[in-house]
Amino acid sequence: MKSVIAISSGELAVLDTPRPHPGPYQALVRTECACICNRTDSELLGGKFPGMEDKFPFALGHESVGVVVEAGAKVRNFKAGDRVVGGLVFDLRKEGVDSGWGGFGEFTLANDHGAMVADGVADEAHGWVEVFEIQTRVDADIPPEQAVLLCTWREVLGSFRDFHLQPGDDVLIFGAGPVGLSFVKIGRLFGLGWIGVVDRHADKQARALAFGADAVFKPGDVEIAEIAKIRGRKLDAVIDAVGHPDIVRQSLPLLRRGGSHCIYGVLTHGVLHIDKAAADFNFNIFVHQWPTRRYERESQAVLCQWIREGRLTSVDFITHRFPLERVADAFKAVGERRVIKALLEYA
Repeated sequence: MKSVIAISSGELAVLDTPRPHPGPYQALVRTECACICNRTDSELLGGKFPGMEDKFPFALGHESVGVVVEAGAKVRNFKAGDRVVGGLVFDLRKEGVDSGWGGFGEFTLANDHGAMVADGVADEAHGWVEVFEIQTRVDADIPPEQAVLLCTWREVLGSFRDFHLQPGDDVLIFGAGPVGLSFVKIGRLFGLGWIGVVDRHADKQARALAFGADAVFKPGDVEIAEIAKIRGRKLDAVIDAVGHPDIVRQSLPLLRRGGSHCIYGVLTHGVLHIDKAAADFNFNIFVHQWPTRRYERESQAVLCQWIREGRLTSVDFITHRFPLERVADAFKAVGERRVIKALLEYA
């Protein structure tokens, strides 16, 4: 089968790797389509992802959806023909090639978390990994190009619980990439109140407004510091979908007493400097750089219902399409900041 391999920093190749064989709790999944995770996949390819800096070569991809073609003997929650989201391969069985999740392969493996829990083997000794919990079946009426966006949307909606967001909350979102825009779109469906967005790109600002944002700003706009004065009230939450520690400095004066600074983006620096005098007496800082898998999994049902109702669609997010063989061009477009989501198409 074909897999997307990061050969070295910035160098990609589509290479032949062995088709994976499912174990007793695994299903073999033929990939229908995949999406590039703009931040994580780019950092992996650039040799900047924590823990993977010196692991080259490795197979890329973790946002994919496909159809089960074979199930292991102890699998109970997948069957042939089921659509499955979140396929990952940890053992590529190709000497000298590590795993950067490997979800861009023509075939991947989905693990039956529910069956492993029921049989008492959901532990490290039996090869269980926490991401197994989000390898879930998707109802047949959800098309693959919608299902593949669940990889992003489930994380975002799940994080609403980690951030203790409530309907009616007024929020400011830093960053209008796929995650920031998902916070806008899903936030509107969730019932957030006022939504502002900070991003330097005019096209992303326009998309945020189309998704239901009430106001957009460029980084450094003086109006950001004046939001409370302009609106007559402070914010319930600021969401950092970028991961820059300087955003907390801008955030704290904007928050009401008991408001929350919510870090979703992976922090680019190891130290946060907090000027407590800039904040109200009580405030929260939530750091959510890694999803709570149960929240992520449980969010799938409501997201699929919004898809069925036409209230949420991948058409709003997928701006570029590439055949698998042109994956290097896809990463180039992502690096040029031209892409919201790039879809990889499989023959």
